[in-house]
Amino acid sequence: MSRSLIVAANWKMNGDSALIDAMIAKLSQVSFNDNVKVVIAPSFPYLDKLNSAVKAANLSDKISVSAQNISEQTSGAFTGEVSTAMLCDLAISHTIIGHSERRSIYGESDTLIADKVAVALAAGVTPILCIGESEAEREAGQTEQVLAKQLSAVIEKTGIEAFANIVLAYEPVWAIGTGKTASPEMAQETHAFIRKFIAASAQDIALMLPILYGGSVNQKTSEALFAQPDIDGGLIGGASLKADEFGTICQNA
Repeated sequence: MSRSLIVAANWKMNGDSALIDAMIAKLSQVSFNDNVKVVIAPSFPYLDKLNSAVKAANLSDKISVSAQNISEQTSGAFTGEVSTAMLCDLAISHTIIGHSERRSIYGESDTLIADKVAVALAAGVTPILCIGESEAEREAGQTEQVLAKQLSAVIEKTGIEAFANIVLAYEPVWAIGTGKTASPEMAQETHAFIRKFIAASAQDIALMLPILYGGSVNQKTSEALFAQPDIDGGLIGGASLKADEFGTICQNA
């Protein structure tokens, strides 16, 4: 059994109803391979609209809708937060957790991210868990140490078995929104390390674990990246805000 290829769109704090309409129209024209899945993560106010548009276009078997973040709390007096129960009420199946912008701008720790992963899993929501090193950490030769620490925090919280229900996204921080992209060979080397790290605890889970690459992926770079043996798709930022380009990336997959 082979791993699915996942093309995930992270719209960040961008997008509107017009983008939803354009994206659905474009993706309705794409001929997907059977093993390709698409996940789109708009901002919270657009989750229900996008989900409804996916269903109306009869694309539910190919496109899943994801939140960009989730609270580690399940309910209560936490103004501005969104719970897994709310996602489930809207039939939202995925949530991004631990994106580098959440880690760096909003100070989310490895421990907090692990708590969020646990809460999502408990609710039956699939976490897209982001990990990655900064440029300084890569230049210092600390990439594997940083990734191991980020993964270990989640493993200690949830157990390795939980990774059977997680999607990983490796995003080198230095490549996000900068136009820099790791070479396919560099990205493959890091993905292979991640899979080997998981395999040390559970080889069967590691073999089936989808590991996406993120970091200035576009229609020109996606094909070579997706062809690497341990790269199972991409978490796409800026290029996912252009319906034609994102459609091409999905077609490349």
